[in-house]
Amino acid sequence: MLPVIALIGRPNVGKSTLFNYLTRSRDALVADYPGLTRDRQYGFGRIGTRPCVVVDTGGIGTGEEGVAAAMRRQTMLAMEEADCVLLLVDARTGVTAADEEIVATVRRGGKPARLVVNKAEGLDESVAAAEYFALGLGRPWPISAAHGQGVARLMEDVLEVLPADTAPGTGAEADDRVRMAVVGRPNVGKSTLVNRILGEERVVTFDVAGTTRDAVEIPFERDGRAWALIDTAGIRRRARVREAIEKFSVVKTLQAIERAHVVVLLVDAREGVSEQDASIAGLALDRGRAMVLAVNKWDGLAPDQRDTVRRQLDLKLTFLDFVPVHFISALHGSGVGELFDSVAAVHAAAMRELPTAQLTRVLEDAVAGHQPPLVRGRRIKLRYAHQGGRNPPVIVIHGNQTARVPAAYRRYLANAFRKAFELAGTPVQIEFRTGENPYAGRPSGKPTRRQARRRQRVIRHDRRK
Repeated sequence: MLPVIALIGRPNVGKSTLFNYLTRSRDALVADYPGLTRDRQYGFGRIGTRPCVVVDTGGIGTGEEGVAAAMRRQTMLAMEEADCVLLLVDARTGVTAADEEIVATVRRGGKPARLVVNKAEGLDESVAAAEYFALGLGRPWPISAAHGQGVARLMEDVLEVLPADTAPGTGAEADDRVRMAVVGRPNVGKSTLVNRILGEERVVTFDVAGTTRDAVEIPFERDGRAWALIDTAGIRRRARVREAIEKFSVVKTLQAIERAHVVVLLVDAREGVSEQDASIAGLALDRGRAMVLAVNKWDGLAPDQRDTVRRQLDLKLTFLDFVPVHFISALHGSGVGELFDSVAAVHAAAMRELPTAQLTRVLEDAVAGHQPPLVRGRRIKLRYAHQGGRNPPVIVIHGNQTARVPAAYRRYLANAFRKAFELAGTPVQIEFRTGENPYAGRPSGKPTRRQARRRQRVIRHDRRK
C-alpha cells in the first residue's frame, strides 16, 4: 500500500510549499498569508523510488470555533490517516505556545513523527535546530521547502519509519491478475457495482480483510481469467448496500488508483458531473491508468435529465474523450456486462505491443499531415519511434530539438498513435530523445551496422524500463 505522510503545523510555516515540492506540483496555494489552506489537499509524491501519498493540512491555530475549529478537525483527520507525521515549525520565529500544543497533540496520536524546522535557508543548521530540541520530539530537521534544501535527507529518514512496501505485483500470481479499481464520490453506488460484478457472474471469489483506511482487494475469476477487484468503499452484503452511506476517503482512492491496472470512474447520473469527478479522473490519468467511465443510476431518468448529463460529460470531462462511456444501473444490472467487456478491452490496449516499424510509419504520416513548428528558423525533425513501456503505452520519439516540441504537438502525436493502434481508454505517453541521426551520410537511407546496433540497444533498454 502507498504510505501516507501528513504535513501539519500552525498556519504559515510552509506546509503547502513542502507539499508542492514533494508532489512536484503547484496544486497547493502558496502565499505569505496565514490560514490560506483550510481543507486537506492530497497528492502523489515520491521518496527515492518509493511512491507515497502526501497530505497538506490547513494547520492548527488558535480558536475553538468557526474556520479555526474546522481546520483543526481536518488536521486531526489527516493525522489519523497518516503513517508518518511531519510537524513543521518556523525557524525565523522560534518556539511558540502553539508549537508546544501541537507537539502534545502529536504525542497523543502515537504516530511516527519528524520535527521539521522550515525556512532555515541562510542560517547555520545547528543554530536553527538548537532551540527545537526542547520540544522533545527527537532530532529537529532544518530545511528550506522553498529551495529544497535538506528535504532529501529528511525524506531518507522518513523512509525508515514507513511500513514495508506491500504493493501487489511482486509475485507471479499477482502479476497474472488484472486489477480493477472502482472509484468515485460517496454514495454513487461503488459497492453496489462491485457486488453486481461479483454476483451471478463470479466463478471464484472470497473476501479479504482490510483496514478502515485501505482499499479492499477481492480476487475472482471470469471467463477463465484471473482478476482482482479493488473497492474503495469496502464490501458489504447486497441487502445492506442501499442502506449504508459510503464513507469517502481520498487516501483510499489514491491507493486504489496506484494499485490498479484499470480504473472504473463511477458517476451518479442523478447528481450530475461534479468537479470532484473531474479531479479523480485527472489523478487517474496522471498515473497513466487505463479508464472506463460508468454513469450509474441511469434507469428511470427522464429524457431531459439524460440530455443534461450528456452535456455535462462533454463540458466537464472533455479530457476523457478517448475513454469508453457506459450508462448503467448497478442495482438492476443493466449495462454492467458491456462495462466489464470495456474494462478488458482497455487493459488489452494498455498492454499492447507496438512494433517499431509501424510506430515509425505512423509518426511519418503524422508529421507529413502536420509539420512540427519552426524553432529559431529551424524545423524540429522527428525521425523514428519505438515503444518504451506498457500500461500506459510509452512511445519514445527520436529526433533533433525535441526538447522544444510544444505540448499541443505532443497531444497531436499521442492522438495520432491512439487512433492508428486503436488504444481506446488508455493514456499514451510521449517521450522525446535528441541524438544523432542514424541515417546521416547514408545515401541508401539505411543506417550503418554500428548505428543499427546502437539503436536496437536503446530500444531494448527502454522496453526493460
